[in-house]
Amino acid sequence: MKVRLKWSGLAWVSFLSASIIFLLATSPRAEAAAHPPQQQTSELFKKAHSDEDAGNLAAAESDYHQILASDPGNPEALKGLGLVEQTEHKFTDSIEHFQQVLRGQPAYPQVNFFLGLSYYGLHQWNKSVASFGEELKTPDPHPATEYYLALALEAEGHTDEAIDELNRSAAKNPNKAEVFYELARLHMAASLRAIEKVRKIDPDSFQSHAFLGQLYGEEQHYEAAAAEYKAALQKQPDAQGIHYPLGVCYRMLHQYDDAEKEFLAALHESPDDPGTNESLGELAIREKQFDQGLPYLKKAAAGQPKDSETHLLLGRCYLGLNDFQKAEDELELAARLDPSNGRSHYFLAEVFQKLNRPADRQRELDLFNKLSSEQRSQTSGQGESEPAHP
Repeated sequence: MKVRLKWSGLAWVSFLSASIIFLLATSPRAEAAAHPPQQQTSELFKKAHSDEDAGNLAAAESDYHQILASDPGNPEALKGLGLVEQTEHKFTDSIEHFQQVLRGQPAYPQVNFFLGLSYYGLHQWNKSVASFGEELKTPDPHPATEYYLALALEAEGHTDEAIDELNRSAAKNPNKAEVFYELARLHMAASLRAIEKVRKIDPDSFQSHAFLGQLYGEEQHYEAAAAEYKAALQKQPDAQGIHYPLGVCYRMLHQYDDAEKEFLAALHESPDDPGTNESLGELAIREKQFDQGLPYLKKAAAGQPKDSETHLLLGRCYLGLNDFQKAEDELELAARLDPSNGRSHYFLAEVFQKLNRPADRQRELDLFNKLSSEQRSQTSGQGESEPAHP
């Protein structure tokens, strides 16, 4: 079914975007077939649909009025007329016709949903919520009902209930980006409101600095994130869970000595943590201290046996220790776990060069070049032509 609401203004961008996705799921022609009009009005229904498709809404409205002149209670004609009026932003008129349908048949397919949309268009949030709630009680509610119910609940200020509805919508519509966008937006807004309350209570608190450190880190503002994490540790030196993300920030800032110090502190908190062990092993490889990196990477691989990057690093470590058979085993496993990553093939080529196996070396180099070329194409020329840490 074509989109029937054409809002203007930035305030309705999310509404329009979701309408394009969800309202296509239902066709008025299919509903008309399920509830066939009387024979004498069938041609008028066809004409109304044709006029709607052509964008001739005034003619479509006239068609439905002609049907209703001879059959005043025809629910499909009343619904069709209401939808045309809704498209024309005649929300009050559409509400009247939707209500006529519901007075005779309270569960008529999807009319409660469209009634809710008309109330939404008039910013009558409480009535919109009530109509969407009635739609959900019907045997086959419109698939967008929970989504729009969430928007109406948010407009009323019921954020927690809106999040619950979006979670239900996400479970039923796992491929609808609009649902997850709204869900992420509401969670982020709730988080920001919560941290603002924390900052009002104590703007220099551990919690405030720790939250801002995480926020800056996720946005890849590593210098700002490191400053917040350091401030958090000054407030609460024995706090758990701060040293590892602080170490990540230092590593991204190429401050490797500071990164190692923080990772070691994190390892003291959680000796078997795979991420911390992998990070320490990676730093050891960077310094070509392969014997020191090996125990870290073996522990990381034991904790996350299907992580391709861990096996790649372990293979590089064995390569540095001249244990070529183990290096080959680990790098081949990394390649199987992540076939799109060319770096495993790059280091396998090094292994085969050490083993004097030129044919195998060339095969791996060819695979590396092929995968690197594909990656560059996917990233519009921003991919690397060599491994990040050859």
